[in-house]
Amino acid sequence: MGAFVVSRRFNDEYKFVFTSRKGKVIFTSLSYELKFECEEDIEKFKVNIEQAKFLKFKGSGGKYFFKLMLGEVHFATSRKYTTELLLQKGIKEIVMYASRAEILDFSSNESIFEDEVVMEEAEE
Repeated sequence: MGAFVVSRRFNDEYKFVFTSRKGKVIFTSLSYELKFECEEDIEKFKVNIEQAKFLKFKGSGGKYFFKLMLGEVHFATSRKYTTELLLQKGIKEIVMYASRAEILDFSSNESIFEDEVVMEEAEE
């Protein structure tokens, strides 16, 4: 069904990506200073998805991408696609599934594999 995945950038600001049902990133948001701003924008997008506009571009390298606009505000930028058909499929995935997508939060600095690391160290 797709998911919004919240994480941190290297500069400690927050961002989110929307991933397809297969786990591929479709678009990446702008940066947010605070996590709750990021989460609020996801919820706002899910509720107002019918107002979303997709501005399509072809980059200098020949790849396609879109800028996602919510109203008049630049909301996110897509990944690069090799064909216009794949770009259109990415947009279709957003339109069909984003309003029902879950939000996954990977923004904490804690390791999700911490127990395994401790166990490996104990075995050594």
